[in-house]
Amino acid sequence: MKRERSITGPLILALTTVLVVSWLAAIGLSFRVMQHEFDEIFDAAQQETTERLLALILAELNQGTDRDPRNMAMFDAAARREYLTYQVRNASGKVVLHSNDAPAEPFDAPLSTGFHDTPTARIYTEMAADGSLFLQVADRFKNRNEAARESAVTLLIPLAALIPASIFAIWFVVGRALRPIEALRRDIGTKDSGNMVEVDGQNLPVELRPIARSVNLLLGRLRAALEAEREFTANSAHELRTPIAGALAQTQRLAEELPPGPTQDRVQQVEASLVNLSRLAEKLLQLSRAEAGIGGSASPIDLRPVLDMVVTDFQRDSRTNGRLKYSAAPDAKLVRNADMDAFGIVTRNLIENALIHGDPDLPVNVSLESGGIIRVVNGGPPIREAEMAGLKKRFRRGKTTASGSGLGLAIADRIVSQMGGTLELRSPPAGEKAGFEAKMTLPA
Repeated sequence: MKRERSITGPLILALTTVLVVSWLAAIGLSFRVMQHEFDEIFDAAQQETTERLLALILAELNQGTDRDPRNMAMFDAAARREYLTYQVRNASGKVVLHSNDAPAEPFDAPLSTGFHDTPTARIYTEMAADGSLFLQVADRFKNRNEAARESAVTLLIPLAALIPASIFAIWFVVGRALRPIEALRRDIGTKDSGNMVEVDGQNLPVELRPIARSVNLLLGRLRAALEAEREFTANSAHELRTPIAGALAQTQRLAEELPPGPTQDRVQQVEASLVNLSRLAEKLLQLSRAEAGIGGSASPIDLRPVLDMVVTDFQRDSRTNGRLKYSAAPDAKLVRNADMDAFGIVTRNLIENALIHGDPDLPVNVSLESGGIIRVVNGGPPIREAEMAGLKKRFRRGKTTASGSGLGLAIADRIVSQMGGTLELRSPPAGEKAGFEAKMTLPA
């Protein structure tokens, strides 16, 4: 499954990358500055050490002139690491004394006071007052680089905690900054033909208010278009009922007056067409009412009498042939915040759908269970899952030869959702091998 794009993820990655790169750049700059400052510190310390060491060597030589300078153990360090090494050279450049780690060969540096760099070390030369001896102290570049490198590494250690801390901080800050966008998205997501209330843009940031205004303008246009459509549908359906009823009555009268034959058959076909047209007009009128949002009610109403009345009307209709069976649990109650007329439309459509499209030789069972669950079950071959998904859509019908407009289930589902309930369609019903079930659940 392709992962959906997000604003937060790339933003966290970009800001964290910028932070890490900036930190690394600061470490690099600090490393260069530290190298320069360390060089000044090391040079000052090396010069001071050379001057003091030369004074000690001259004092020792003056006190013990009969000793060989090569054997002066006090200046020969023990076998340990020496950061500074030195050589004492005479005027001719010969090494007369050196430290433990210093080479026996003379340093590659001139016998003149001052600093001199070799490929591996920085050497400072100090001359005795009489010019007879020269002391050269070498400080390896390796030692200086190690000090600067350890300081830079110390600055890198906080990155281990900085990266996860920055990710969390950026995620937290970005989440708070994007919260108004998420609220606006949720508010816009609730808008449909049953909810056209304007988006509240007063509490939004200045950057999002133009979006809210644009959405509200669009909602206003949609409201006007939907209201015009509903008004046209309702008026058309209402105005058509009277002429259709008149035409149907005249057709039925004509069918009775005509003798048996082809003309009477044609008149009966016209009658059947007018009956279907009358049902379609009735469904269009119900659809316009459903689109107007008539399902909800501010106060609870007992819907049980409505269900009983609708079932009784169908049972008295001779066209049902006694197929409709009704049962209710003893403790079943149906007090809900729903409109009585809207609930009557839903139950009538569900029962009518079961009677028309179910097996005419099998009964239709309507049951009211505890918890306010209403089931309408009819017999017939099972419906494939691919067809079930589209039965709640307008003008969508399954594979059936029965008459119908394909609006009954769409109207019922629309009104049930306005009541806050659910309409589930199953084929076959639970525990059965064939048939169709419509299960309506209304919240208490």
